Amino acid sequence: MSPAPPTQIILSTSRANGLVAVPYGEEHLRAAHALEEAGFQRIPGGAFAVPLTDGAATRQMASALVHRAHEHGANITTSPRPFLGDFGEDLAARLPGTWSARLELHYNPLVQKDLSGSLWDSGDLLQAVLHEPVPAAVVLTNGAGTELALIERPGHGSGYLLGAFATEEFEDNWEEPNAPRSIALPGEPDLAASAVTTTFLPTYSRALHHRRLDTVLRALERIRAEYETLQTIKASGHYSDGVPLADARMIPEMERTFADYAWLSFRDVLEHAPVLLSRCRPAATPWPHDATALDRLRAALTDSQGTRNEDKELHATLFSFDGWKQARSRFGLATLPAIETWLTDSEAFERQARAAVPGGPVALSAPSPRLLTARPAPPAVPRPSAAHR
Repeated sequence: MSPAPPTQIILSTSRANGLVAVPYGEEHLRAAHALEEAGFQRIPGGAFAVPLTDGAATRQMASALVHRAHEHGANITTSPRPFLGDFGEDLAARLPGTWSARLELHYNPLVQKDLSGSLWDSGDLLQAVLHEPVPAAVVLTNGAGTELALIERPGHGSGYLLGAFATEEFEDNWEEPNAPRSIALPGEPDLAASAVTTTFLPTYSRALHHRRLDTVLRALERIRAEYETLQTIKASGHYSDGVPLADARMIPEMERTFADYAWLSFRDVLEHAPVLLSRCRPAATPWPHDATALDRLRAALTDSQGTRNEDKELHATLFSFDGWKQARSRFGLATLPAIETWLTDSEAFERQARAAVPGGPVALSAPSPRLLTARPAPPAVPRPSAAHR
């Protein structure tokens, strides 16, 4: 991060609050004391402000601020932009749907780390948060799971940067290959809203679709590898390295171990597949016959919902590792028929989900992407007995 003065007071103007000040730096408390002594009042969101309705009072306050800042060792800088909170509200009011804007202040540069950890970005926004002072950000939320981050564009006298936070289902956002690129916005709210609506939000929707799809496919690949290994061992009576099984009674324990492992991955399918399936329109693709397979997949998700709900409830209350492992095995065995359905019909799901990317028509003339799951369907195994659930 570029070095910044240890104590700063950043001034900007607000149509509602007058002159707004943000204390910033490693010694930001000294800046806050200077503001309070100069007559500034803290406003919602954490900034300080004084009205600009009285010229004489404004001049007196300005003189007091200069003296108090000098006494506390704080540098005063004036932003050429309007107060970020105002611009965030103006932008939110112009976006499609219902959006809210929440100002977040980072008094200490170290606090920016909290912002960077949840950003899902492959562009300038993430780099700015990592390497430049970012005293404030606006979080834009639409109430449907989409959260965007807005900051002043570092190194420029005007304009802003806007990017996305990851949705709450995702945690590992660093260098995620589907991450959308943040965009630079002009300082005029109408033009900025147009850029967000026509450029960024469609890009974000496509990126999220691809991330969900990749998450589901990776989960199925992990399950498939272990599933096929287990079926080979059961059919041959030998481990994968050729060593014979010492006792066939080991099979049930191996099945429970597989079920534990499979459930951990199948939760990703249950989390992300429903929204992907909701976008699939087989009749509009070259593979209308996939409709039957998609119906089976939807039914498998429905049959697994009760188990998923129990998993969520227990996840918040079970602290014993052994107890949690036994629960996972039980959940995996209970949903094994659904898991097998998803392994069998994964190819149809993948091509339909790829054809359903939001933001444009299906490009039927384009080469089909590589199908990660294009392989023979796994052999069916008997439904687990009640004793195994």
